[in-house]
Amino acid sequence: MLIEHRGRRPFVPESAYVAPSATLCGAVTLGEGARVLHGAVLTAEDGEVRIGKNAVVMEQALVRGRAGHPAVIGDAVLIGPHAHINGATIEDEVFVATGASVFPGAVAGTRSELRINCVLHANSVLPPDAVVPIGWIAAGAPAQLFSPERHEELQPVQMDLDFPRTVYGVERGTPLRTIMARQSAYYGAHLTDRVIEES
Repeated sequence: MLIEHRGRRPFVPESAYVAPSATLCGAVTLGEGARVLHGAVLTAEDGEVRIGKNAVVMEQALVRGRAGHPAVIGDAVLIGPHAHINGATIEDEVFVATGASVFPGAVAGTRSELRINCVLHANSVLPPDAVVPIGWIAAGAPAQLFSPERHEELQPVQMDLDFPRTVYGVERGTPLRTIMARQSAYYGAHLTDRVIEES
């Protein structure tokens, strides 16, 4: 399904494929030969989503573009099922496995690998050819790798990345009620969306 959002429409070249159950919303641009499989959602909130040549976004993946943090997916990239790419840059030839999460401001360098259920934290930079193991967290610029049981060591690095300001535009410690009122208003922009093509 193609949806106009904030006056912007998706662009899908003839050589690209979008599955009938996939959704492209707003300023989403697909490269030549790109493939978006069933149930995937590419949504340009108030930023852009750009998908490179011969990139594949698999089933149920989410790619979200934001103001100040567009989602930029390079050429020959695989975004695996249930992966979550939010306002991040994925350079060319990156493998993003099932369930991996990449947060705003992050960069996954060329030919890097984000393995199953791993996290590339907000504002973190993973160098080219690096690998984030299954279930691990990469945080910092340049990114350091943390296994799940190293939470105490991760915490100070994570705090410096300022997730609340990057993602929600608020100071750490802002009440969730305040954050969610802002999020409700932000996503309220979808009230005026218009379906331009149903598959």
